[in-house]
Amino acid sequence: MMVEFIYGLLESIGFAHPLHPAVTHVPMGLVMGAVIFRMGAVLSPMKHLAISGYHCAVVGLLGVPPTAIVGWMDWQYRYGGQWEFLIGLKMILALTLLVILTLIVVLDDPENPKADLRSLLYFMALLNAIGLGFSGGELIYG
Repeated sequence: MMVEFIYGLLESIGFAHPLHPAVTHVPMGLVMGAVIFRMGAVLSPMKHLAISGYHCAVVGLLGVPPTAIVGWMDWQYRYGGQWEFLIGLKMILALTLLVILTLIVVLDDPENPKADLRSLLYFMALLNAIGLGFSGGELIYG
């Protein structure tokens, strides 16, 4: 009921697009930024870049729940909640991204970046984001 109200309100002002594609840029872009900053910190003398990467991971983590919520809303409104493999995959990958980013936020020491298991978490988050983007593209564009 609430989902229909939200989309009906948006359509009444001329916005008839899905919400999820626009919101996904928040966590996906921040995950990519986190990895770039982390790589810069590990591979160069500019160790302070790791702090920016860590901040990207924190804000990316905060962006995952609203992105998942509007994804669920789009799925309910536009697809009637019809189940298919790619929807399940996206749900698993979204939960996995939430866990990986949480681990980064809890375990990382951005003041002392190294090529260690914590840095590996950043790459795991990137691979996860790529999987989410790819499965979303397959879902929409086939």
